[in-house]
Amino acid sequence: MNSQKLIEKLEQLSISSNELDIPELQRVEMLNQVAGFVNTFINGLNTIKGFNEKEIGNLALQNNKQSIPELLNLYRREVAETGINAASPKHLGYIPGGGVFTAALADFIAAVTNPFASVYYASPGAATIENEVVNWLKSVFSFPENSVGALSSGGSISTLIACTAARDKYKIKNEIIPKSVVYLSEQAHHSVQKALRIIGLEDVIIKYVSLDNSHRIRPDNLNELIEKDQAAGLNPFLVIATAGTTDTGTIDPLNEIADIVEQHKLWLHVDGAYGGFFILTSKRNLFNGIERADSLTIDPHKGLFLPYGVGAVLVKDANAVLHSNYYTANYMQDGYSEELLNSPANLSPELTKHFRGLRVWLPLQFHGIEPFISCLEEKLLLVIYFRNKLSELGFCLGPEPDLSVSYFWYPFETDLDERNRQLMNEIHKDGSVFLSSSIINEQFVIRIAILAFRTKKQTIDEAVEMISRCLKSVLQGNTK
Repeated sequence: MNSQKLIEKLEQLSISSNELDIPELQRVEMLNQVAGFVNTFINGLNTIKGFNEKEIGNLALQNNKQSIPELLNLYRREVAETGINAASPKHLGYIPGGGVFTAALADFIAAVTNPFASVYYASPGAATIENEVVNWLKSVFSFPENSVGALSSGGSISTLIACTAARDKYKIKNEIIPKSVVYLSEQAHHSVQKALRIIGLEDVIIKYVSLDNSHRIRPDNLNELIEKDQAAGLNPFLVIATAGTTDTGTIDPLNEIADIVEQHKLWLHVDGAYGGFFILTSKRNLFNGIERADSLTIDPHKGLFLPYGVGAVLVKDANAVLHSNYYTANYMQDGYSEELLNSPANLSPELTKHFRGLRVWLPLQFHGIEPFISCLEEKLLLVIYFRNKLSELGFCLGPEPDLSVSYFWYPFETDLDERNRQLMNEIHKDGSVFLSSSIINEQFVIRIAILAFRTKKQTIDEAVEMISRCLKSVLQGNTK
């Protein structure tokens, strides 16, 4: 291709490629259209269902240009109005996410400015924000200043980072793997087993510790298991405790567990993904001992009500985390001189990642911490209110939860599990408020998880009315 043809081709391509760089007037119009959609969505959250079973239409990429209003309408129909409405106050099923508006603004700013927050050399300001969020988390959970941490996509990746650090600290590899033992509760989140499998520890021995009547780990049984395994020539190395179980909302006795772990020189990981931020509330004493963990996971997209996609992990042994995650390459040589711990990429499997720190930093800077604490205290009282209402309706309740998750069932005279399943199906068919189910002590139960920041007393009243309505249908045999 000669020079003239090359120039002509570049000019032609420039016309098309410039469509990606939208002019200011058009940007303003698009922002107004999106703002209108967002305001309509938020304003309608109290009046629309929390759950909607609906067939999905055509969302395939077809290379047919569509306008922003057309695309917003498609999104509303096929995404926002289907399944669980995770932004709704009526999401009381799985542990709800959040969606505070200031975090959405932070994501927008982060996406437009697009800093490479993983490497300090590339964007020292963005990396510093990530690190300052981690520093704040260390102060909340009384972790030492020389501990390290990273913001992740959520609890699963945070757990992966923590388990990998424990693996490398204790050199769990090769022939040692089948003799190594991990201790956890049947209430532990499944991300633990998933992480162990991913990091090559599928063949470790997993021991389930006995629980008390409130579904908490029994420290005496934990100690007994460890001593027996050590006497048998096995290699105990990791204990998983939970600060807020997903099913039952309870907190393991962290101080007693930490005593045992320190005595036997094992690694203690605490899963505080759901419950961790309740340490900021009147329940703080239940978290005594969490500061003794070797690693801790917490999810700002749960207890800080932020949009899905931001978890965190704290680890005391920086060398273990660096051993697992620090690598470099020739094309990164300009960043060699930076301090290792200033770059989030050295503490996580991720190199390229979303600038998550801003979605935590900006809301905390804008609102302060007090409204977040008020929301958490409110949820603790709402679960008490809900349990009182259900008791009046004749429901059986699980043990009083430490936090904001509880379970219940109706004492049908016959076919107990099957009829409670029918009740759950009726609740899902109704969809006014979204609840979920579980199996606890080999019994089918219905769960409520109160954490969405928009959930108020009137939401719980609506949930109770829905449950009463659906129970009436089951008792009258009106279900299909």
